[in-house]
Amino acid sequence: MHNVYSVGQINSYIKNMFTQDYALNKIYIKGEVSNCKYHSTGHIYFTLKDETGTLACVMFAGQRSGLAFQMKEGQRVIALGSVNVYERDGKYQLYAKEIILDGAGLLYQKFEELKKELEEMGMFAKEYKQPIPRFARRIGIVTAPTGAAVRDIMNISLRRNPYIQLILYPALVQGEGAANSIVKGIQVLDRACVDVIIVGRGGGSIEDLWAFNEEVVARAIFDCQTPIISAVGHETDITIADFVADMRAPTPSAAAELAVFEYDALIDQMMYYKRNLDVCFKSKLNDYKNKIERLKLKLDLLSPSNQIREKRQMTMDMENRLRTAMVHIIESKRYELKIYMEKMNGLSPINKLNQGYAYVADNQGNTVNDINKVNQGDKLKINIANGVILAEVTETIKESQFSKQ
Repeated sequence: MHNVYSVGQINSYIKNMFTQDYALNKIYIKGEVSNCKYHSTGHIYFTLKDETGTLACVMFAGQRSGLAFQMKEGQRVIALGSVNVYERDGKYQLYAKEIILDGAGLLYQKFEELKKELEEMGMFAKEYKQPIPRFARRIGIVTAPTGAAVRDIMNISLRRNPYIQLILYPALVQGEGAANSIVKGIQVLDRACVDVIIVGRGGGSIEDLWAFNEEVVARAIFDCQTPIISAVGHETDITIADFVADMRAPTPSAAAELAVFEYDALIDQMMYYKRNLDVCFKSKLNDYKNKIERLKLKLDLLSPSNQIREKRQMTMDMENRLRTAMVHIIESKRYELKIYMEKMNGLSPINKLNQGYAYVADNQGNTVNDINKVNQGDKLKINIANGVILAEVTETIKESQFSKQ
């Protein structure tokens, strides 16, 4: 026998054929879900079937991020993945990476392709995003005139700031001609010189929201000179307009919250700033007043007139101290003089004379204080308190003889 192969070799060969087939490496397959089982490991095993056959499928736990809903029996879905052979069983199956509900599959593919193209062109880059003005006064709105979106925007705008001006461009937001209507609304409001434009509508299916995924709308948003807030659908709805717009709001109500500043909060903030400004102003004013007072005091101290007053006062003080010192010295000397006068009085010949003593002098005025200096017959002058007695010496007596008598 020639060319005999093992089962493993055949399965490996077939698997290699599947791997080399580019069409099977990335393929969308739609069908009805059956035999769906969520394994404890996190893997999902299921079968896709239609009226012509069935296909075994598996989605591994690591790919579960590509599934946004709970799979159930009977659902019609579109699965993106690769078809390959499981060598052990010799069976081929789909290894799913993404699963979406049927009906949106082709649109979703177009969405991803356009998103990738515009992103590569740089239309989503942050460098091109314009800031949303904080205090907008004129707000343009591109949406349906009768939908819930415009009512929500009007109600929230009125509540937050009754003085805001809303300018509505009634556009088609669904169906044929919707994309061109939205583009025209953006262009008209851009020329109207509004401060910001809200482009959006309420929620719906991907088909309902498709106008906001059109390239013409994306380019109109990108080319607009006025900042644009995209507010399409609910929070989970994502459109191409959301990526191109300067800001994305999860809902039209949220867009109104972002575009319209709250008037009462602004007034409260201004009053808070005013109070702080008053406090700071008064504090600064007091600081400058104190500084001026200190400088004035310093200027007064250094001024010529103050220096003259200071010197004059110093001179007066010194004069008073000098006078006081002089009076003290005079009183002290006067007291000393009185003492000396008393001493002099005690030594004064006149006082001695008043006490009965006499002063004897000869005719020449010489003091006679010795009996040996006079002779009998000499003329003497005896000075007493109230006059002079003229006398003549008749006899002299020595002290020893006088004492004996």
